[in-house]
Amino acid sequence: MVNFSVAICTYNGASRLPLVLNKLKEQINTEQFTWEVIVIDNNSTDNTSQVVHEFQANWPLFCTLKYFFEPKQGLAYARQSAVEKARGEFIGFLDDDNLPTVDWVASAYDFGCKHPQAGAYGGRIQANFEKNPPHDFKKLALFLAVIDRGANAYIYERRKGVLPPAAGLVVRREVWLENVPSQLFLVGRVKKSMLASEDLEALVHIQNAGWDIWYNPAMLMYHQIPHWRLEKNYLMSLVRGIGLARHHIRMLRLQSWQRPLFFIIYLISDVRRLMIHLWKHKGNINDNLVASCELEFLLSSLVSPFYLLWIYKNKEKSYS
Repeated sequence: MVNFSVAICTYNGASRLPLVLNKLKEQINTEQFTWEVIVIDNNSTDNTSQVVHEFQANWPLFCTLKYFFEPKQGLAYARQSAVEKARGEFIGFLDDDNLPTVDWVASAYDFGCKHPQAGAYGGRIQANFEKNPPHDFKKLALFLAVIDRGANAYIYERRKGVLPPAAGLVVRREVWLENVPSQLFLVGRVKKSMLASEDLEALVHIQNAGWDIWYNPAMLMYHQIPHWRLEKNYLMSLVRGIGLARHHIRMLRLQSWQRPLFFIIYLISDVRRLMIHLWKHKGNINDNLVASCELEFLLSSLVSPFYLLWIYKNKEKSYS
C-alpha cells in the first residue's frame, strides 16, 4: 500500500521538470510512510517523456517514479488521470513550476493523518519572480496561485467562498473519486476555450459533500514566475478566463431553488463593484496594469452567466 502520491501534471515541461524532480529527491522525514511520484504528461510535444525516463534510470529506491501520458488536453483531464493512476491514500498535486521545500511531502502526509475530516488542503505558496513585479501586485497574486495566509492552520469557511488553488493541493483519493465528476464542465485553458477555475470546481464538489478544506501553513513551496507571466496580455487573458468561469462556480455552491435569486444578487453586486472601480480610477486604468486586470476580471465576472449560456447552447447543438 502507498500512503502518499505526488502527482505532477505537465505540458511541454521538459525544461521545468528537472527542478521539481530534484526537489522531490531531496525530501526528508519520509521514512515512516511509503510514497510515490507520478508524472502526467498532458499531450506534450517536446521531450518531456525522455526527461522523465532519464530520471527514472537514476531515481532513489525510497520511492517510485512513474510516467503516464494523458492525450486529452486540459488540466482537468490531467488531474483526473492522476487520481485514477495514483495509488496513495493522499494525492499532492504539483505543477511543473512548483518547487516544494524539503519537508513538503512529510508535512502534507502528517497533516492528512491528523485531520481525518479534511477532504483537501493547500499550503503556502511564495513566488520566485524572474523580474520584479509591478507596484501593488499583491492584488493579483492569487490569480498566479501565490498565497500566504498566515502561520496558523484553519478551515476554509464555505460562506466566505474562498478556496485554495490546485498548485500544492492535497486531496484524499477516495474523496475525489466519490465526489468529483470524472468529466468537469471546466477543463482549463485549452485551444479556444477561455474558461479556467477547473480546480475550484473540483473543490466545490468536495466541499458540497460535507468534507472540510483546510489551509496548512506547514506546506511551503515556491512558484516560479517567468517574466512573460507578468506581461499585460498574459495577465489580462488569465483574469478573463477566471472571471468568465465565475458564474459556474457561484451557482455550483447553491441549491437549485437559490440560483434565480442569487443570480440577480450577484448581477447587482458585480455592476456596483464595476462602477466603484471605474469611479476610483477615473480614466487612469490603461496606464495601470493592476487596475486594468481588476477591470478585466470585473467585466468578465459580469458577463460570465451570459457567456456560459452561450457555451451551454453550443454544446447542446454539437450533441444534437
